[in-house]
Amino acid sequence: MLTKTEAIVLHAFKYGEARLIVDVFTRQTGRLSFITSLPKTAKGRLKKQYFQPLTLLEMEFDYRPRVQLQKIRDARLLSPYVSIPFEPTKLSISLFVAEFLYHALKGEQQNAPLFDYVRYSVEWLDGCTTTAANFHLVFLMHMSRFLGFYPNLEDWQEGCCFDLRAGEFCAVAPMHRDILSPPDASRLQLLMRMDYPTMHLFRMSHEDRRRLLDTAVLYYRLHLPDFPELKSLAVLQEMYQ
Repeated sequence: MLTKTEAIVLHAFKYGEARLIVDVFTRQTGRLSFITSLPKTAKGRLKKQYFQPLTLLEMEFDYRPRVQLQKIRDARLLSPYVSIPFEPTKLSISLFVAEFLYHALKGEQQNAPLFDYVRYSVEWLDGCTTTAANFHLVFLMHMSRFLGFYPNLEDWQEGCCFDLRAGEFCAVAPMHRDILSPPDASRLQLLMRMDYPTMHLFRMSHEDRRRLLDTAVLYYRLHLPDFPELKSLAVLQEMYQ
């Protein structure tokens, strides 16, 4: 079936001498993998730079549900970035987000609201003119809403713990180790109040930001099967030392 859809590139690697395997998240059909030939000249229709992580594309392909590797008919840039590739902080954040999405969206079916959230987020990051130091924290925790394990904030009170397994605040600590102490639980509920336009108003130390990022990644590892250690996490943590 001929399909035209918006897509976000998650990962690409070279296959043989002249081909790429590209993983994308599409608005129309969810997570898909494609195989495509590398252009032999600069005038080739499909440019290699189209398949950099988090690139936003408009794609056309003959969708075959039972085929493991789809074939791209045509692709063009949907919304070229103007700052992410050229600003080291934004680039580091974008590479972390791309690796995170590559693992978090494995097997993800068509989910237009989730796609729209990711697209809005990366376009906001690209256009941001204030500090983006908290962007990845806000992105991770608010994305959990679309995957079904958004933290329950209704029961938060000063002095509560947070049960990472159950995704809820509690007055009495559960009988397992995956909990946040009251100070860290308080930071978490503060994080959940942030959004992109206002996050620069919330001041956090490097240590607070590091602890929240570790917490967010652990939260996903507890709720998504086989979620691995992220290689880019150490790079991002180093950037905020």
